[in-house]
Amino acid sequence: MTGGYAPSPDVPIGRLYGVRMSRHLTIEELRSEYESEGLDFSSLDPDPIEQFSTWFALAIDSGVVAPNTMVLATAAQGAVSARAVLLKGFDAAGFVFFTNLESDKGIQMLANPRAALTFVWAELHRQVRVEGTVAMVSERESDDYFASRPRGAQLASAASRQSRVIGDRRELERAIEELAAELGDGPVPRPARWGGVRVLPTSIEFWQGRGHRLHDRARYIKDGDGWRIERLAP
Repeated sequence: MTGGYAPSPDVPIGRLYGVRMSRHLTIEELRSEYESEGLDFSSLDPDPIEQFSTWFALAIDSGVVAPNTMVLATAAQGAVSARAVLLKGFDAAGFVFFTNLESDKGIQMLANPRAALTFVWAELHRQVRVEGTVAMVSERESDDYFASRPRGAQLASAASRQSRVIGDRRELERAIEELAAELGDGPVPRPARWGGVRVLPTSIEFWQGRGHRLHDRARYIKDGDGWRIERLAP
C-alpha cells in the first residue's frame, strides 16, 4: 500500500473495533449499505433551520449518541483545521458553540471569520453540512451559558490555556487546584478569552444515504432574505 491503513495479518480488524469477527478484513471491505427511503424534496421545509430542527429532533428521539456533536473546520491562511465541538443552540440566526477564543480555532476564526460544520448521524444514514460566517454571541449569552456549566467545567475553562503546549497533565491539574483554592466557595468568573461563537449559515446541505450510493443531497443557498433549494448529484 502507498498510504492509508491496513491491519497486520496477525491482528483481526474486529479487535481494533471492539467486536468479534470471524475473519480478517481490509479497510476496503468495511462497507455500510444505506437502505433509507430517501428525501422527498416536495416535503422539505423552505427554511433550512426548520428542516434542521426536524432532523435534529428525530436524531434525539432515535437515540443517536451525542447528536449535537459537530465537526468544526476553520482556516487562517490556507491551512485547514478540524475538530469536534458541541452545538449548544441554534435559531434563525445560526448555530452556536462555546470555546476558548485564544485556542487555535479561535485565532483562526479571528483571522478568517468563516467556518464549516458537519453533523454525522450514522444511525440514520444522515449528514448535515453548514457553511457560513462567524460572529460572537453577546456578552450576556456567554455569561449565562458559562454560569450554567458545572463548576468543574468552569474551573477547567478558566485555568486551561487551550491549544498551548504544557509539560504534563499535573501542570494543568495544579493550575485548576490553585484557582479553586483562590476562589474558595465564590463563583468562577467567566474568562474574557472564553465565549460563544455563532455560525451564520450561507449554505446548509442535507444528505440522506440511499442504496447503491445514489444518495439524496439537498442544498439550501442563502438568496437575499430567503433560501433556494438545489439537488446535488451524489
